[in-house]
Amino acid sequence: MNLIVDAGNTYVKLAVFNEFKLLWQQKFEKEDFPKLVKKVFKKYPEIQTAIVSSVGVLDKKYISALAVFVEVHLLSHNTKIPFKNSYATPQTLGMDRVALATAAFYHNPDANTLVIDAGTCITYDMINDYGEYLGGAISPGLRMRYKALHEHTSKLPLLEPKNFYDIIGNSTDSSIHSGVLNGICTEIDGVIGQYQSRFEDLTVILTGGDAQILSKRLKNTIFAHSNFLLKGLNYLLEYNKR
Repeated sequence: MNLIVDAGNTYVKLAVFNEFKLLWQQKFEKEDFPKLVKKVFKKYPEIQTAIVSSVGVLDKKYISALAVFVEVHLLSHNTKIPFKNSYATPQTLGMDRVALATAAFYHNPDANTLVIDAGTCITYDMINDYGEYLGGAISPGLRMRYKALHEHTSKLPLLEPKNFYDIIGNSTDSSIHSGVLNGICTEIDGVIGQYQSRFEDLTVILTGGDAQILSKRLKNTIFAHSNFLLKGLNYLLEYNKR
């Protein structure tokens, strides 16, 4: 069994895999990490290895605590990857994007695949049909856009995302929802269209915390996978056991 630790900008996710089958997962605040780790190993004592991906800053004391229970692989630019990386600055490539590219490589082998991760940021990552990672793009995520409108103006309120489908807002709140939601979906649809014009038979995979609110609004055909990043990290752990 494998333990997957995904420390993002906002939350930490833990997941347990039996080889390639997801058995359990949970999202929580970083401060709850030691307590939850103990519970996980009590419930799944068969766990033998763990992988840690830290986009945010996961305190070293937490990783040390994890190492008491199991052998830990800390995902880094020295980690072996199964695909060819053509990114010009691989040392700056986020570990979350490496994991997403790995999941795409295994999930859709020998095919053109664009992975869109709608989280704190929206990342676009492209693997071509030769198993080559080409790169992609990074743009502000859903909540970052709401926050920017509030923090960089004097009067606009900070709103939580909600389903709003009209292009015309008839109040300040509805105008913000229209601008953010329609703007972000128009961006994603536009980016997908650009990739489709360059790559034949393109498969588009949408994942991340905001995938659910965005998936039904997009015009293009996509496949929503809520656990795509966790699966990519598990693939990387298995690959590095060899």
